[in-house]
Amino acid sequence: MAKTPAPIVCCSPKCGKETDSTLKCPICAKDDVSNIFCSQTCFRTAWDEHKAIHKAENGADSYDPFPNYEYSGKLRAVYPLTARRAIPKHIKRPDYADHGKPLSEIKNDRTNKIPVLTAKEIAGIRKTAKVAREVLDVAAAAIKPGITTDELDAIVHKATINRNGYPSPLNYYNFPKSVCTSVNEIICHGIPDARPLEDGDIINLDVTVFYLGFHADMNETYYVGDKAKANQEVVNLVETTRECLDLAIATVKPGLLFRNLGEVIEEHATKNGCSVVRTYVGHGVNQFFHCQPNIPHYAKNKAIGIAKPGMVFTIEPMVCAGSYRDIRWPDNWTAATVDGLWSAQFEHMLLVTEDGVEVLSARNEKSPGGAIPRIA
Repeated sequence: MAKTPAPIVCCSPKCGKETDSTLKCPICAKDDVSNIFCSQTCFRTAWDEHKAIHKAENGADSYDPFPNYEYSGKLRAVYPLTARRAIPKHIKRPDYADHGKPLSEIKNDRTNKIPVLTAKEIAGIRKTAKVAREVLDVAAAAIKPGITTDELDAIVHKATINRNGYPSPLNYYNFPKSVCTSVNEIICHGIPDARPLEDGDIINLDVTVFYLGFHADMNETYYVGDKAKANQEVVNLVETTRECLDLAIATVKPGLLFRNLGEVIEEHATKNGCSVVRTYVGHGVNQFFHCQPNIPHYAKNKAIGIAKPGMVFTIEPMVCAGSYRDIRWPDNWTAATVDGLWSAQFEHMLLVTEDGVEVLSARNEKSPGGAIPRIA
């Protein structure tokens, strides 16, 4: 029996509909790239995202897409990006996978309620967290000088679909990749690109997997090569951030006021000469990628809510060596420190139990990375 050809899908991240069109971007057609748009409207509205996969006009292998932008630090975006990676048909997809809008999440936000999971739902999210931890560990094991963040994205993507999961970041509000890779002064939401990692860098891998109808979200910051581990300021930043998360987790139990977590985190960061980012917060995670409660990581915040058994949320402090203030690159995703000094982040996904907390995203004996001694 002849195999049925795969349907053609509009490559616009804001569409995703099956189509009989043969409309290609002229540059893609010249380069024999097979991306198809269903209409001129989709082509025009997707242009800003789509053009990122094109080669440099001067024929160079790589280029800075924002040559007139005043970066705050030494890091630069390195394009072209690779095209959006495919998801096999059999994998269950979140509602935003084709058009970019998490409609169920947006609807849930209007209720302003903090979900409490049933025993059956908790069993499902535990399994999802296990898969996400496996994916994060597979990608972390590949970190070394010379590998590009795009190659790490490919590893995360493959490891996720091999486990029948969907990489949650992919097309969430049109994010173009399957993982966030935040290097050095990048606070969060870094887009994987063609820049090779260097000995002495640090990198945060933020992995989220959608599996069995649940999202599992976790991240860690890793040292690249031996130079980073020998840099006193870098080690102080990374280990302080790791400790901030651990200290906050130790306070989680029924009755905790969510606003109090920021007090614990900022006190430890300040004691070690660091600051805490205010723009980005932890969040509820379950059937929705992001939902209530919001978990600010700084002191004197006004977060609403009290921890109750069955709630699942993340604590993910972003700690900076200099100012806590952030700026955003022209890609509308990459958040960088305003002064170009470095930032680190760690994230765990937590379940409130009857008498304390369960770290759903916990490391295991074989997990790459981990704490190292501070340099005196």
